[in-house]
Amino acid sequence: MKRHLAIGDIHGCINALSSLIDYVAPRPDDTIVSLGDYVDRGPDSRAVLDFVIELGKTHTLVPLRGNHEIMMLDSREMNSWYEAWLGYGGEATLLSYSPAADIEGSFADIPDAHIDFLENELVSYYECDSHFFVHAFADANVALDDQTDATLYWRKYKDPQPHCSGKIMVCGHTAQRTGLPLNDGHSICIDTWAHGEGWLTCLDVESGMIWQANEAGETRSSEI
Repeated sequence: MKRHLAIGDIHGCINALSSLIDYVAPRPDDTIVSLGDYVDRGPDSRAVLDFVIELGKTHTLVPLRGNHEIMMLDSREMNSWYEAWLGYGGEATLLSYSPAADIEGSFADIPDAHIDFLENELVSYYECDSHFFVHAFADANVALDDQTDATLYWRKYKDPQPHCSGKIMVCGHTAQRTGLPLNDGHSICIDTWAHGEGWLTCLDVESGMIWQANEAGETRSSEI
């Protein structure tokens, strides 16, 4: 059976991401939905973007946009977010692009392919027959096409109500420091703090199977 595999916030954690994909072993007919926040905070945002871009060449990938991608692009184009972005993990992102260990990275060091991916390939939401996928949240009484950017990318996971579509929401953005997804029945948050002391999570929404990996390369699985 075709699977929809959701992957939570990666935040530069390349070891967790590569270990997770090896562990899950996506099949050719799977759809992989990455929930955004590929960059910032973790050790190697550059390698994460390289990996995700290559993954999209070999598998059906639906990459969502996260608030950290918004901050990064805004800092590059208009500079209004720059100082705040550095404090929210942007410094680690630029460091991952540095040409040498003793040189600070800059936007000039970021490959055009990465900027193109962030600007042109990311989407705001995705849905299948039973679930819909957003980075942060969705207002319960608002159709997906009419959700605001403030809700889709920035709103914290708090007291979610069943969505008017009747579908189950799958989101990230709000770190679950237990290292376990938070399942409210009609919504599931799978940001499990990969950049901290938690895990990177992949959820098969059809079966409820969960696979997890951390930066140390450890793996584990369970059911939601």
